[in-house]
Amino acid sequence: MQKRETTLSRRTILLMAVVTGVIVANLNFIQPIENLIATDFQLSKAVVGALAMVTQLGYAFGLLLIVPLGDIFDRYHLIQVMMVLSIGSLLLAYWAPNAGVFAVATTLVGITSVAPQIIIPYAGYLAPTLQRGKVLGIVLSGLLTGILLSRSFSGLLGSWLPWQDIYLIAAGIDLIFLLIVHYRLPHDARGHQNLRYWPVIRTLPRLFLRQRALRGSDINGFCLFGMSNVLWSTLAFYLAAQYHLGSNVAGLLGLLGIAGVLAAPMIGTLVDQRSPRLTIGLSMLFSGIAFVIFWGLGAWMIGLIVGIVLLDLGTQFSQVSNQAIVQSLNRQASSRNNSVFMFSYFLGGSVGTLSATWAWSQAGWLGVCGVAAVFLILAVIGHLVIGEPAQLTTEPDA
Repeated sequence: MQKRETTLSRRTILLMAVVTGVIVANLNFIQPIENLIATDFQLSKAVVGALAMVTQLGYAFGLLLIVPLGDIFDRYHLIQVMMVLSIGSLLLAYWAPNAGVFAVATTLVGITSVAPQIIIPYAGYLAPTLQRGKVLGIVLSGLLTGILLSRSFSGLLGSWLPWQDIYLIAAGIDLIFLLIVHYRLPHDARGHQNLRYWPVIRTLPRLFLRQRALRGSDINGFCLFGMSNVLWSTLAFYLAAQYHLGSNVAGLLGLLGIAGVLAAPMIGTLVDQRSPRLTIGLSMLFSGIAFVIFWGLGAWMIGLIVGIVLLDLGTQFSQVSNQAIVQSLNRQASSRNNSVFMFSYFLGGSVGTLSATWAWSQAGWLGVCGVAAVFLILAVIGHLVIGEPAQLTTEPDA
C-alpha cells in the first residue's frame, strides 16, 4: 500500500486527469457540428445523428474488447499504443472525402479512444484505499472537462474554420500529450500478467452476473449517460430551430458543465465519507429536474442554462459514484470491471443519441424530453430493485 501512496503523486494524478480529458474529447467533436457535416455531405439530420451514434457505439465496443487488455499487459505501454491508433483515426476523419469514409473514421475514433478507461482503473489501483474516491473524482473531473471543452472547441472552431480542421488540430494536440505520457506517466509495476486474451474476455459476463454492485452501476450508468446524450445530440438542432443559433452557441453552452468539473472531487469525498447510494440518488434527482426544466422552460435561454448545469451535475454524480463502486471491487479484475461498466455506459450514450435524434424528427423537443423520461424511469427501477452498496468495500489486494 505504501508503494501506491508514493507512486501516485499529485503531479501524476493531474497528468492522468488532463490526458483523460484530452483523449475523451475525440468522442464529442461531432455533436456541435452535426449541422455542418449534414450540409457538407448532404445528409439528413437522422443520418448525421447516426454518425454521432456510431462514434459512441465504437467506443462501447472498444471498451468491451480493448480495455480488458489492461489486466493482461503493462498499462504504461498499452495507453501509448492506443493513443497512436487514436491519432491515426483522427487524421482519417480529417481527410475523409465523403460520408462513407467519414463514417468509418468516426467509428475508428470511437474504438481507439479508450485510453482514458485504461487510465482510470490504473489510478484506482495506485490510489490509497481511503482516498480512492477522491483520486477518481479528480481524474474523472478531467474526463468531464474534456467532454465539455470538446464541445466548445468543436462548436467555436466550426464557426471559423472548415469542420475537418477540428480533427487535424485534435490529432496534433494528442501527439503532444503522447510525448508527455511517454516521459511522465509511471511505469506499471505489475508488468505483463500471465493471462490470455480470450479467456479474459470470456470472464466479462461472469463478472457482470456475479457482482450485484457492478450490475447496479451498469444500469445507472447506461441510463444517466443516455439522458446526457439525449440533450447533447439534439441541442444543435433545437438551437437552430428555436433560436436560429449555430454551432458556436452549442459549444459555448457546453462550458456550463464546469459546475460538474468543480464538484467532482467533492462528490468523490462524499462517496468516501457517506454513501454511494446517496450520491446515486442525487444523480437521478438532478438529471430528472433538468429535463423537467427543459420541457417547461426550454423555450427560454435561462431554462436551457439552468437545465444544462443540473444535467451535468447529475451526470458527474453518477460517473464518480459508479467508478468508485466499480474500482472497489476485485482489484485483479479492475480493468475488466471497468470495461463492463463503461461498455454499458457508452451503450446507453449511443442509444440515447439514436433515440433522441429519431424522437426529434418525429415529435420535436417534446419527443426528446419523453425519451429522457424513459431513461430516468429505468434508472429509478434499477436503483430500487438492485440498488448500490451502503458503503464502499475495501478489498485487499489479491
